[in-house]
Amino acid sequence: MSSPFSIPNVRLFIAFKVFFNSRFYYPVFTILFLDFGLTVAQFSILNAVWAATIVLFEVPSGALADIVGRKRLLVFATLIMIFEIGIISFVPKTNTSIIFIVFLVNRFLSGLAEAAASGADEAIAYDSLEAQGNSDQWGRVLEILIRFQSIGFIIAMSIGAAVYDPNLLEKICNFFGFAIAFSQETTMRFPLYLTLILAIFAFITTLKMKDPGSSKTKKPQIRQAFGLTFKAGLWILKTPFALSVILFGMLFDGIIRMVITLSSQYYRMIELPESSFGIIGSLVAMLGLVIPKIAKKIAENHPYSHALWITTILTFTGLSSMNFFWPYSGLIPALITFSAMYFTGFFVSFYINQMASSEQRATILSFKGLSYNISYGVLGVLYALVLKIKKQGLPSENIENIIFMDTFSVFPATFIGWFFIILLISFFLLKPSTK
Repeated sequence: MSSPFSIPNVRLFIAFKVFFNSRFYYPVFTILFLDFGLTVAQFSILNAVWAATIVLFEVPSGALADIVGRKRLLVFATLIMIFEIGIISFVPKTNTSIIFIVFLVNRFLSGLAEAAASGADEAIAYDSLEAQGNSDQWGRVLEILIRFQSIGFIIAMSIGAAVYDPNLLEKICNFFGFAIAFSQETTMRFPLYLTLILAIFAFITTLKMKDPGSSKTKKPQIRQAFGLTFKAGLWILKTPFALSVILFGMLFDGIIRMVITLSSQYYRMIELPESSFGIIGSLVAMLGLVIPKIAKKIAENHPYSHALWITTILTFTGLSSMNFFWPYSGLIPALITFSAMYFTGFFVSFYINQMASSEQRATILSFKGLSYNISYGVLGVLYALVLKIKKQGLPSENIENIIFMDTFSVFPATFIGWFFIILLISFFLLKPSTK
């Protein structure tokens, strides 16, 4: 049997995933928006729009991929990516109202691109493997994919944070004998320019792909796709343990992802230099190489409650400790919090895949993804409301940092409150626990 990597679509699939997901602005995500003149509240609203867009279009885009072909949807996704990165790369930093509208369009298009690519990318690669009789090599493809994505992520995080820092760039230029002065207003766009280049590479990559076979799907199968999603939702509601796992997953993922989204602002508050954000991001990525092995041993050798309490302790310890904003050493509780995200991802996938039947496994996992984005979007809106309330009556200048620190306690408080509510619900759902 030939190597799966001898198939062009498989190689292109890996290249697409690296180009599409390795975004240079991730290590400075929050402060990039703030440096454009937006507020933390507006930032939260924008990311809620992003999550809501994914929720609305993920399932319809999957059905559309079956109708028009996976390649066409991936080309569409990369074209959107080029446009959504392009408009914020070159938007004039003049009127904050216009900037907010441009970033609103960016978040909508970014969510649409994510939804369009979701599922279509793996489908075109898996179908190509199946056409060659290599479908049993899918695990190997995923292994290599994760390795390349990790490398791409580390490079993007390191370079993205470095080029954002005008002082670091000046030192590098001086070292090579160039007396060039940089301002933050100039360097803040460099990660966007680099991401725009990757978007163009992703577009070129999708143009080289080929659908394994002509799509003969007809419109009735759109209804079938929605029917499968509805059926999966009913299965989750009628399966107490699955519902419990997803409810806890929604809580952990939503809270931690909101904190990760705001992480660059948090790093700035604990006095870490912006040039270090990429190194920190790479360090967080390295946790993903270690934690799954630990989580696997826990899941295979201990009951579900063991996994739940370990993740809970890590999350609450990390969130509550981050609330102190310790200079420099505040990085430690952040790493504890982010490690809980890896445990959450592994445990939820482990238990859901263990319970779900093969004919609806993908639909159930897709439903889980939708629920996660609903959680993230709702939390974003609620946090924006908290920021707005807190801001009332305060002076309008130089208060974003103060408000950010004052409102961070919302996260551990929300987590512990909803944790006990879901724990109580799960207790009545499971009654004598089946695990």
